[in-house]
Amino acid sequence: MPEKKLAKRLAELRSFSEDDLNAAIVASQKAIYQVRRDRLSKPVENPKITKTAKKEIARIKTIQRQRQLGAGK
Repeated sequence: MPEKKLAKRLAELRSFSEDDLNAAIVASQKAIYQVRRDRLSKPVENPKITKTAKKEIARIKTIQRQRQLGAGK
């Protein structure tokens, strides 16, 4: 089941433009920052947010790199 969600998300990310991908990276970085900041004052409701945001950033950067390498050919 999670593989289907991941495949859908990857297809969605691949359809994004470069500006949209950069905006998604910034949004994920803000989510990580927010969780780290909130953790200092209160317990975090979902500690997996950091892990999933980091994976999202890695996926986006991988897609960007694939596009760079594909454009060079």
